[in-house]
Amino acid sequence: MPQPTRRLLLGGLALSALPRLASAQGGPQGGYPNKPIRMMVPFGAGTSTDIMTRLVTPRMSQTLGQPIVVENRAGAGGVVGSDVIAKSAPDGYSLVMGSIASHSVNASLMPNMPYDVLRDFLPISLVTNAPNLLVISPQIPARTLPEFIDWAKKQRSVSYASAGNGTSSHLAGELLKLRTGAPLEHVPYRNAAQALTDVVAGHVPMTIYQVTAVLPFVREGRMRALAATSANRLPWTPDVPTAMEQGVENFEVSAWHGLFAPANTPAEIRDRIYAALKGALDAPDLRPQLLDQGLEPVGMPPAEFATWLRGDIAKWAEVIRVSGAKAD
Repeated sequence: MPQPTRRLLLGGLALSALPRLASAQGGPQGGYPNKPIRMMVPFGAGTSTDIMTRLVTPRMSQTLGQPIVVENRAGAGGVVGSDVIAKSAPDGYSLVMGSIASHSVNASLMPNMPYDVLRDFLPISLVTNAPNLLVISPQIPARTLPEFIDWAKKQRSVSYASAGNGTSSHLAGELLKLRTGAPLEHVPYRNAAQALTDVVAGHVPMTIYQVTAVLPFVREGRMRALAATSANRLPWTPDVPTAMEQGVENFEVSAWHGLFAPANTPAEIRDRIYAALKGALDAPDLRPQLLDQGLEPVGMPPAEFATWLRGDIAKWAEVIRVSGAKAD
């Protein structure tokens, strides 16, 4: 048989190397993902964002076939950790679990933000909502939200407590003031525990805060729940009507969490990540675990989430502009 020429040998070696090269470059045979994924939580360990992320990521990892490594990097209301991901390679291996703070209200609250949410991130999904209840001291003679608004207007000035300047509980009060004309005055506290204690004691008439935090006081009769601030009634308090049911238009406030990748991440990678997330949120054993943490699983598709996000940013920008709210 004729001996192969040097040219044929070199050509054969080159062709045999192509599958290995495609795999190394993440081509069709290698696919996405082919290495561990970093999931940034831009808040501290033990926060609701951190707990939720650590519940969801193991199930996502099973679908994607690669470990998802959760990294906490807190600071500046979620800005520090989020900025790391905004400046990461758009290859699907760096993600961030953002929040209403890091990816919505901070854009209007903080000057000189290091990133633009709509320019520098690719929205993947609204993951969970942390809905709120509007609660009052039982010393207040109001049983419904309209009765409370009428009572507040007769007082000419009524205080409401929040967990601090720029928090969702603060901005929820400002939105209620904007939507109803109630003469509400903000009283910021260093933390939520102090705010709730003073409402229970009757020192401050009202607060708006996460349902699982206020629910024990409501059940004990130490607070009165007047309204859910969500679009629909809450599974924890099905007998409590929403604010919108009671005539307050366009009043929806939740401390949400959303998954983001750096801008320019390919759509096919985004869609793989979303599918893994949606599968995790649909797992029947995960939903009760999230509800125990006061979180409603959502799983909003990327295009819908992008539209929703623009509306949320615009809503809070208007509230912050009108109220003059500032971050601490």
